[in-house]
Amino acid sequence: MTSKRALSLAFLPLDERPVNIGLPAGIAAIAGASLVLPPAELLPQLRQPGDADSLGRWLESTAPTTDAVIASLDMLCYGGLIAARTTADTTLNALTRLDVLRRLHAAHPALPLCAVSLVMRASNSYNPQEEPDYWARHGMELHKLGALHHRDLLEALGASHAGNAEALAALRAALPGEIVADFERRRLRNHHVNLEAIALASEGAVDPLLITADDTAEHSAGSVEQVWLKQWSHVLPISGEVLMYPGADEVAAVLVARQLGARFGVTPRFTVECADPPGMQRIAKYENSPMHEAVDRQLRASGSVTVTDPEAMALVVHAPDPRRRDHCGMVVEKSGTGHDGAESIFDADDAAAANKTADLIAELLAAGREVALADLRYSNGADPLLIEELHRRGILLELVAYGGWNTAGNALGSVVAAAAAIQIGRAAGTLDAAAARRVLLHRLIEDFAYMTDVRRPLNAGVYTFPDRTEEAAAEASIGAGLDATLKRLTGRNDLGITAVRFPWHRSFEVDFTIAGDLS
Repeated sequence: MTSKRALSLAFLPLDERPVNIGLPAGIAAIAGASLVLPPAELLPQLRQPGDADSLGRWLESTAPTTDAVIASLDMLCYGGLIAARTTADTTLNALTRLDVLRRLHAAHPALPLCAVSLVMRASNSYNPQEEPDYWARHGMELHKLGALHHRDLLEALGASHAGNAEALAALRAALPGEIVADFERRRLRNHHVNLEAIALASEGAVDPLLITADDTAEHSAGSVEQVWLKQWSHVLPISGEVLMYPGADEVAAVLVARQLGARFGVTPRFTVECADPPGMQRIAKYENSPMHEAVDRQLRASGSVTVTDPEAMALVVHAPDPRRRDHCGMVVEKSGTGHDGAESIFDADDAAAANKTADLIAELLAAGREVALADLRYSNGADPLLIEELHRRGILLELVAYGGWNTAGNALGSVVAAAAAIQIGRAAGTLDAAAARRVLLHRLIEDFAYMTDVRRPLNAGVYTFPDRTEEAAAEASIGAGLDATLKRLTGRNDLGITAVRFPWHRSFEVDFTIAGDLS
């Protein structure tokens, strides 16, 4: 085992949002480590790209003074997540920036370098905030175009998709040619970068390399690109690990956990438990692989292993809803009432699923097991029936880690990272229990109190505030609601919610501070 001195990790985030900086920093803190970040002025601000060239120079000069590197290739090559979809950077420029990692490895071959790159998404919406401006007019059609191209390839390989060729030809004829060309050229540029990243992995320059798919579907442009990338990852001799699976905003936290385990010589161990076994075969909304496969890859990405040891930490998976619902799109039904007397959006099947998972968690805790909960039933929010049932039984805060926010991959990776870091910190003698508690409470308040409850009267989806006055009023009202839930769940009036803000000036994500002593 390595020294117990505080580890530092050079960290190039996916973008500037707290989930891509604050969450990974919280995971590092659990095991007594810290992240070394670029100067804030080099990072992007929503649609304003980061300074990719300066970020590369920062990484090249800073990384050798740290214990390991965790790099987002979207940030390194384009200046951030949105920049990867919207900038006019050429393929040559992007590949030149990627060469920073090759030079770092040549100069410092013992320095661990791990990287994540995204397969560019094609959001099934007309929301252009994170996409090229033409998404407002053609977004859903461009999403469908990718799905039809994927099916076209499958048809060529012998799968049956009757009528697909006609639908594809009609859609291509209906879309402006210059829009299709622009979008596909962006995809091609990003695909070149992902191919070169696999080449870096084959050279031993990066290990692991994670190529994840953001906001995807079983049939989509991103899914077919992953098929091509997987082929090259199999053809090339690669001594390290290349993993591809659905995910995005959680990946940095997972890689932090992996580097902590590697530096301290600790391999986290989990059993995987689910009260709804058929649910492990389902493909969650916005994803393209069965849940059992997603769980396996998230655990592998974190450096963890799955075991059958009844004393190992239990990762409980609250399986995806068979109806693949999303909190942002769910409407109030007149048939029931919620826990607070309000009209409910849930039915008897939802209540039964929540109770089964609560029973499983209670049994595991009664047997002396540590439990981490991946709350994956709905997209974009926790299952409030499950959270309230665990609170009613007095076992909610006996969880060691929790995740239940955006996509299943986002939530799953977040809880895996935190649970792995707890095991690593404990084994290495560097565990910061207060930091672990803070991450747990932050996820419960954000994923449950905000995503599924306090956000709904404002807007359950993506609402951009028109001015600072309205945004400030929302911060105050939402802060009061989050504070009340924190006090109710913990039973502690000395804890409070402060510094509420909307990082991208919209309702979709929130940030806040939990004030109070958690030691």
